[in-house]
Amino acid sequence: MTTRIPADVDRPDRLVGPFTARQLAILAALVAMMYLAWTATRSVIPAPVFIAFAIPLGTAVAVTALTTRHGLSGDKLLLAAIRHRTRPRHLVSAPEGIGKVPRWLTASATGKHPDPRPLSSDAVTLPETVTPGGDGIGVIDLGAEGLAMIAAAGTVNLALHTPEEQDSLVAQLGRWLHSLSQPVQILLRSTRLDLTGHINGLRTAAEAMSPELATAATDHADHLAGMARDELLLRRQVLLVWRETLDLPTGAGASLTGPSSTAIASWLLGGRRRARRQLSDAARRAAESRLQRRISEATDLLAPLGITVTALDHDQATSILTSATHPGSLVPDTADTDDHHRDDVVHIGEAETFKNWAFSRRVRTTGGRGTAGFAPESLTIGARHLEVGAGWVATLAITGFPREVGPAWLAPLLSHPGRLDVAVHIEPVDAVTAATRLRKQLARLESSRNTDFGHGRLADQQVEVAVEDATDLSSRIARGQGRLFRTGVYVTVHADSEAELADEAAAVRALAASLLIDTCPLTYRATQGWTATLPLGMDPVRVRRTFDTDALAAAFPFNSPQLPAIDPVANRPAGVLLGRDAAGGLMFWDRFAPEVHNHNAIVLGVSGSGKSYLLKAELLRSLHRGIENIVIDPEDEYRRLSDAVGGTYVHLGAKGVRLNPFDLEIHIHPDGHRAAPADAFTRRKLFAHTVIAVILGQQTPTQRALLDTALTAAYSSVGITDDPATWGNPAPTMSILREQLLALDSPVGADIAAALAPYTGTGAFAGLIDGPTTTVPDGGLVVLSLRELPEELKTIGTLLALDVTARRVANPATRRPRQVTVDEAWLLMRQPIGAEFLLKAAKSFRKSWAGLTVATQDCADVLSTDIGKAIVANSATQILLRQASQAIDEVAGAFKLSDGERTMLLTAGRGVGLLSTGTHRAAFATLASAVENALITSDPNEIAATDAGVDENDYVALSNNVIDDADAHKVSPAEPADDGPDGEDVYIDLRDAA
Repeated sequence: MTTRIPADVDRPDRLVGPFTARQLAILAALVAMMYLAWTATRSVIPAPVFIAFAIPLGTAVAVTALTTRHGLSGDKLLLAAIRHRTRPRHLVSAPEGIGKVPRWLTASATGKHPDPRPLSSDAVTLPETVTPGGDGIGVIDLGAEGLAMIAAAGTVNLALHTPEEQDSLVAQLGRWLHSLSQPVQILLRSTRLDLTGHINGLRTAAEAMSPELATAATDHADHLAGMARDELLLRRQVLLVWRETLDLPTGAGASLTGPSSTAIASWLLGGRRRARRQLSDAARRAAESRLQRRISEATDLLAPLGITVTALDHDQATSILTSATHPGSLVPDTADTDDHHRDDVVHIGEAETFKNWAFSRRVRTTGGRGTAGFAPESLTIGARHLEVGAGWVATLAITGFPREVGPAWLAPLLSHPGRLDVAVHIEPVDAVTAATRLRKQLARLESSRNTDFGHGRLADQQVEVAVEDATDLSSRIARGQGRLFRTGVYVTVHADSEAELADEAAAVRALAASLLIDTCPLTYRATQGWTATLPLGMDPVRVRRTFDTDALAAAFPFNSPQLPAIDPVANRPAGVLLGRDAAGGLMFWDRFAPEVHNHNAIVLGVSGSGKSYLLKAELLRSLHRGIENIVIDPEDEYRRLSDAVGGTYVHLGAKGVRLNPFDLEIHIHPDGHRAAPADAFTRRKLFAHTVIAVILGQQTPTQRALLDTALTAAYSSVGITDDPATWGNPAPTMSILREQLLALDSPVGADIAAALAPYTGTGAFAGLIDGPTTTVPDGGLVVLSLRELPEELKTIGTLLALDVTARRVANPATRRPRQVTVDEAWLLMRQPIGAEFLLKAAKSFRKSWAGLTVATQDCADVLSTDIGKAIVANSATQILLRQASQAIDEVAGAFKLSDGERTMLLTAGRGVGLLSTGTHRAAFATLASAVENALITSDPNEIAATDAGVDENDYVALSNNVIDDADAHKVSPAEPADDGPDGEDVYIDLRDAA
């Protein structure tokens, strides 16, 4: 649905011909001055001489008054130029005075004018302090401009919604706009994604890894470094900024909004200074309260759109303001100093500072609270641009808009590949004022139209359109169907050099022109333009246009294809790289972040959609972070990766690979002592009952009783009793249990022993479970393969694999983050034991700092069972890849997909999917380097090509080494809080056990 943007109903009215009232006043003043000058000088200056001087002067003044350029009339532009030329244009932040300036700085930062002046508030309005307010929200003190608060807003990807859904979202945004009573600034910032820390962390962690894994980690770091070098990787964020002015008393008769009666009484009694302080504090508290109320209203009204609003605390607000006011670094990586200037530089670690010339940001303390000034290190003011530190910025104002627009008509500007800051200043106009203005403006427009008609001139189409829109707006406002807003839209372009800035600004203007949007540079107002796009809620430019609710809502500035970051202010990625997002950036996701309520993930997609490829890529990159991975692999797809990075591969069903189901849960701590849960003996006997139940099927009470007696006797025969001191003895085997059953001298016991015969001694199935455990899974990557298990042992083998996994996850001796991946989970969920394990794991793994990853291609089978739905509900991370048309309805219903998201999943290519993290969703495509692709691909053609062309010097050799379990490369997120005594196990120290 298209929306009409109203014409400029506030356009100046023409009184006489093409002249407005202001232009007539200037011309009249010019004529009067000329007449007075002629009257005063005609006795001494001949008429021809006076005319010779008057005509050029009058022409210049008339042209200045009648022309409009760069959004200003000629006279205003002239005044701005005079102010620009008469004020200092090369400023530095030097609170301790300016001394000798290094030569490299005067050459690069100040150009031809090595005479920097101290940066003051007269040049640019910047925050003075940020202090904690109510609920910890950061309160920005703007001095005479009042107070401000910032909130980070989530985004919605309108491209994933159908036209009908887009119209619904726009209408819901209109409801929030309709509720506004005070101005608000919506700021859409583009900041560089800083991969430096991530890359350095990978390379540092590689030093503590096994050689195989270190090679993969270093390759991943090189891959990220290459992308950071060759591409402009951006992270976009949306900020909401509210500002409140403080009306402080200036005299005895001054008034203040909301002063207390006590303060007024003190003022009247003569305690003016004390009363003024009380009034100031009261005004500040009232302003903070109003700002918090606006944030709460925005939070409630934007929530139905899926947009979360998070108020920034003191540290976050400080970080945002510092980043905004320091777009570049003043000190270059290598300072251009020679021997003559070398004494000016003092090296402190990796930083450089100067003895006699300070350029770092100011820091001061007020009332015992640390507060930072935010002045940039240097500021060079040009006619159309600024050099802020080492960065260059130029601001454009949007002065013209298309007649009709669709939903998110501002989106092409917001998704521009360059670094832009787009500020939308919204000032609501109350209904009474709007009606009065429209009525007066309509009368003026009608007068202009009648004047043209009376003089026989053709109708001015712009006036005709303005009359039509003013009439429509008046009727809608009278009926309460909309509101008016004075709106200013500004775009600040960032670049690293003046030439690059010119090219970027030209590209932005060309893009805007293609959208029928008119832009103009803010000539001689570069500082005001930059200030308008800082998160301060101020608009010193005041290039405004009247919008109604529908037109403003249709801009939908909350539209973004990127996934909002967990930290609303961080520009450094956290977690692992999943791939590229729809905006061409990089998508990182951290399942172990404290803000994520559990670490589980579910991946659904048809065969060939790229599930295993994505899982292996995430697994490999999580290993780099020190996250331990356990994989239950039904299809033997992870062996290549495991061998390449030195993982432990347990091939259940292979000769000599045996897991004893009677092993007690004993944990060996790093210092060598052993511990076990207080109920370890009871747990193991119960698990043995489960194993026997799988072999025998349904049992009678008599059989269970005899089996329990035999189990106790089997453990006693090897010296294991209820005494924890005996739990370190070797566990019994299935053959010992069979002997104890026969020793009971009971027909029932003999029957059970006969049923166990194939699983003992030389029986056909004895190789897997009869005898001491031969393989102890250990290391950073453990893969339990089930593919080669005979069909008769599938259930038992699965049960043993799950038991090994659960015991390893619950081991408190090596507490660390873990991921348990179950690929092709439908094979496991066919068995009741496997399905119950997955459900239990999904609900309880968080307590053990572990996350379950379930991947399957049979989406309908998973979503049609209660266990499958419970697993989905307990997965904070949900990834949907390409879906089959037969299952899309059920998938869409379970995940509340929009029609646009349904269409996207039906047509997605291999590796393209949708990441859902609660209220946020974003499309992405899996990304891997060439080396990573060789390790994780499942394509037989690629595997064959890699094996055929393998080079010992270029490819990681296969080995059975175990990944180093070093603390140096563990991840940093804090361990989850304990759930209380009911959710904890009690462990017994077995240090002195036999």
